Amino acid sequence: MALSLSKLRRAILGVSHKEATGFSEGNTEIWKHLETAVLAAIEGYHATLDGNRLESLVPRLDTVPLELRGYAYEGAAMGLTGLDCLLPWKRRLEEYMAGPGAPHIYMVHIGAGEALARLRRKPEPFIARLKDRMLCWLVMDGYGFHEGFFARRRYIDEQVVPTSLSTYARRIFDQGLGRSLWFTCGANVERIAMTITSFPVARQADLWVGIGVACTYVGGVDRAAVEALCNAAGPYLPYLAVGTAFVAKGRQRARNPVAHTALACEVVWGLSADDAAQITTKAMQNIPVDTAEPAFEILQQRIREQFAERRVHV
Repeated sequence: MALSLSKLRRAILGVSHKEATGFSEGNTEIWKHLETAVLAAIEGYHATLDGNRLESLVPRLDTVPLELRGYAYEGAAMGLTGLDCLLPWKRRLEEYMAGPGAPHIYMVHIGAGEALARLRRKPEPFIARLKDRMLCWLVMDGYGFHEGFFARRRYIDEQVVPTSLSTYARRIFDQGLGRSLWFTCGANVERIAMTITSFPVARQADLWVGIGVACTYVGGVDRAAVEALCNAAGPYLPYLAVGTAFVAKGRQRARNPVAHTALACEVVWGLSADDAAQITTKAMQNIPVDTAEPAFEILQQRIREQFAERRVHV
């Protein structure tokens, strides 16, 4: 019976290998690297469809290699959120966030947003219910990433903006959209820059935040490419730097450091990954959560200010 239920869930909710890797354009090292990241997330997602009890799910997630494990935890959050949406009296995601998902809490919020996009659910009512009033906005990032990745024509080529979103939610949607470009443009700096330039100027800064996140978390390119990315960002380099410092903190918390995170921190900030993470730690201190300005926006502003200060003194 359990096996049949798993097959049914996969048939209704699963993501095929073709859909997951449809963005890829070839058999090169970079495209394979990007595919591997996506497939690790899908593996975590499908694991929840096979069995969503945490006592059996978590050991399965932990078999994924450490450098890819964050993607698996992201995918599991996507699956648990989807199941909670279908059975709203359940609290699977809440239990996951408070327990084994806590070290990967950044990725967990992102995975939740991807599920909401996939199920065509409005994200902001969901965000309003979350306890963490700063990281909750990563749900919107995940929502934007899903739309940019799986519906590129509509949201990247046609640059459609979801009209149901609030002004600030649209900004974080764009950060997720920017992150999706790292995949769909094959981490090619020239293609990324050209795509972002095609968007209205008012949207470009947030797209660059997403690129900073993707370059630092996903990586797959060498030092020359990261340096070229910084040059391409031009006046938006402080926004790219926000993504870099934020990822450094996320990987530090999850204890899954990788070489490309260290590389991005060194090139963008002139710091080690741990020191870049400290930038975010400092920015997080004493952020008010009961003001009109979202805590997540205050965090990003503070990181940009620290970047500007370093640029003056370096």
